[in-house]
Amino acid sequence: MTDTVSDYLTRVRNAIKANHRIVEVPASNLKKEITKILFEKGYILNYKFESTENNQGVIKIALKYHPVTKLPAIRTLDRVSSPGLRKYSGVDKMPRVLNGLGIAIISTSKGVITDKEAKKMNVGGEVLCYIS
Repeated sequence: MTDTVSDYLTRVRNAIKANHRIVEVPASNLKKEITKILFEKGYILNYKFESTENNQGVIKIALKYHPVTKLPAIRTLDRVSSPGLRKYSGVDKMPRVLNGLGIAIISTSKGVITDKEAKKMNVGGEVLCYIS
């Protein structure tokens, strides 16, 4: 597999469409950082990192749904940059997702952060995905 982030987003997207409560994803440092951002911004309920016998590990993600309407907290997950076509953004051309209601996850020299944090830190980087 060449694009692990797109596999991560597709597993979460498919679990939401199937109304699953928990989704398991093979772990990597980049996916762990994306999961932490999703938790901090309130898009997922909880997460847990577990190690396996092959030392790669697994991320277990508890998806978040509205208690009454059963609608998922994550509406869309869009991959922006891919291994074949990287998308970079400077601080002045930082993308806005849903006019500021969604987030863009960006890989910068300061780590994996959201678009709003990148503007505050005055850094640009590779735009990984949009989440709303």
